[in-house]
Amino acid sequence: MDKKKFNIKDLKFDKNGLIPAIIQDYRTGEILMLAYMNQESIRRTLKLGKTCFWSRSRKEYWIKGATSGNFQFVKSIAYDCDMDSLLVKVRQVGVACHTGNRSCFYRKMK
Repeated sequence: MDKKKFNIKDLKFDKNGLIPAIIQDYRTGEILMLAYMNQESIRRTLKLGKTCFWSRSRKEYWIKGATSGNFQFVKSIAYDCDMDSLLVKVRQVGVACHTGNRSCFYRKMK
């Protein structure tokens, strides 16, 4: 187990300063969505206790649920062994997907 104190700057962000964040229901384990964070959105998430992401298309921060009311209350945040992705466990209020589905992963390939 890694005993080193965590520092956001130790994470491996891509060339655009982003890191993928997998959002998972803390009770059921269901994967709800994937979004991207940068250092500031991680700080905002930790401060607010709600997920905050960086929108690659709109080039702005967004708090999940700010317009829809479908907030994600953070229970824990973990990073993988390579420090290049996050797993954010949340208590989801309402649906996670903008289509109205509980999860963004509602379509099957096989």
